[in-house]
Amino acid sequence: MTANRQLREALVHSQRLDAVGRLAGGVAHDFNNLLSVINGYTEILHHRLGEESNVRKELHEIHQAGQRASSLVHQLLAFGRRQKMAPRVIEINRLVHEHVDILSRLLGEHRSLELELGETTGNIHVDPTQIQQVFLNLVLNARDATKKSGRISVKTQNATLSGERNRRATDPKPGEYVQLTVSDNGTGMDATVLKTLFEPFFTTKSEGSGTGLGLALVYGVVKQSGGHITVASELGQGSTFDVFLPRTSEPVSRVHGKLTPLPVTGGRETLLIIEEDNVVCKMAEGILSADGYDVIP
Repeated sequence: MTANRQLREALVHSQRLDAVGRLAGGVAHDFNNLLSVINGYTEILHHRLGEESNVRKELHEIHQAGQRASSLVHQLLAFGRRQKMAPRVIEINRLVHEHVDILSRLLGEHRSLELELGETTGNIHVDPTQIQQVFLNLVLNARDATKKSGRISVKTQNATLSGERNRRATDPKPGEYVQLTVSDNGTGMDATVLKTLFEPFFTTKSEGSGTGLGLALVYGVVKQSGGHITVASELGQGSTFDVFLPRTSEPVSRVHGKLTPLPVTGGRETLLIIEEDNVVCKMAEGILSADGYDVIP
């Protein structure tokens, strides 16, 4: 009976997250179009009025707010698993090493960062930028949960998940994974908090200290990458987040050099714009027409 109750609770939880994800993804796309218009017209006005305009400061503030809003939209899209991904094969250990310096500064001198990276840890096929956000969010959450003299541990290793764990649709598929573990000795969480931990806008931080989208982004990126995340925590005992990402035998992808700048055309061409949102289409038409292009919307 206990096992059946746990399965039912897990099913209800996964269905709620899925429903919230669909809602967040749909709303995010609509907001993204509106923000594109706001940011686009702000840039047009800034260009037309010039640096000496007496409203330059106000335009800058509008644009900064629009950029922050766009960042929140991307986090909602990540939770809804509807963002575009640019996956390639990377080493998880290299990604961790590349961020040790910045994390040490963010944690401060009163908290310690301990690394235990497996020498034989395999490669993963993911979007490096998105997995970087996952890693940074988990470590920064651990920082916020610890007091001075707190300890944060990052561990990587290979993991094999057997079919016995694949008891429901929300469980990870059996196979070979790379496991990234971030743990701390902070305040920990109770069972009530754990149930809603990954939902958008849920946060235990004080008002103004967080958006409640950090762990929602983590959940969405991990799921969209074909992975799985688990968390174990108790009040006063700290928390441990385990991220499982499918392991690949492919070699690390080569990173190509920067693209050379495109030549300036001087706006001589005729361009056809096809865009279902009339406001976005009108904005794009205005930008291109101002650059001298002959535009057919």
